[in-house]
Amino acid sequence: MTLNLHPGPLLARVGNTLAAWAVALLWVAPLLYLLAAALSPALISQHGQPWFTLENLQLAWQAAPFARYLLNTFMLVSLLLASQLLVCTLAAYALARCRFAGRQLLFGLVLLQLMIMPEALIVENYRLVANLGLVDTLGGIALPYVASAFGIFLLRQTFMQVPQELEDAARVEGLGRFAILWQIYVPLARPTYLAYALVSLSYHWNNFLWPLVITNTPASRPVTVGMALFVSPETGVNWGILSAGTLITVLPLLLAFLLGQRHFIQSFMQAGVK
Repeated sequence: MTLNLHPGPLLARVGNTLAAWAVALLWVAPLLYLLAAALSPALISQHGQPWFTLENLQLAWQAAPFARYLLNTFMLVSLLLASQLLVCTLAAYALARCRFAGRQLLFGLVLLQLMIMPEALIVENYRLVANLGLVDTLGGIALPYVASAFGIFLLRQTFMQVPQELEDAARVEGLGRFAILWQIYVPLARPTYLAYALVSLSYHWNNFLWPLVITNTPASRPVTVGMALFVSPETGVNWGILSAGTLITVLPLLLAFLLGQRHFIQSFMQAGVK
């Protein structure tokens, strides 16, 4: 009996582990620097100064109406996500299971929308929102993103994987289309819904250009636009206050991910498009 003492597999595991830690540290380094700059009067404590202070956070909170900005952003992403889930669910089910003329053409148009950057439609979107009288409102910010091509495509692919026999059995039991959709398709697509919700929330929480164009007052500005405007370059930039404001902006999403990371990872693993 001989023992296999070949160091190859062990060295490969050690190398993979070190590479993973290096990538993780590279990813988290900006967050650590942001936290250090926001909570300390200087990156290196000198002359008896405390290692950390909340003064920068207090000054940043007083320098701009962050409470209003955060409330606007929370209302915006919640309204938008609810609208997207409703519209995308109905459209995805129609494209996946309903037979009608032009279905493939409509699906092709959805795929075409995936290739168009939202920035290319800013002028037309602004004209539409202005004609509807929704400039400087949360509804005006959300309207161009309600019919999400990515959400429709993702849910359609998920609904296509549901066995047709389940729907046939439900029809035998006397269920209509909406009952079948609610009781069969939606529960089976929960991982996909959660994965899409994470993508939608993170994207629209950080969206900047369109809210900057369509809003004029703090009453409707989200936190990203407020963050860009609350520091005036003409008077100089206080990096401690700027870092504190940035920390206030990203903290809700960061906490949400840390609290629900297991569910998010499982959802992305289960929501793979086949």
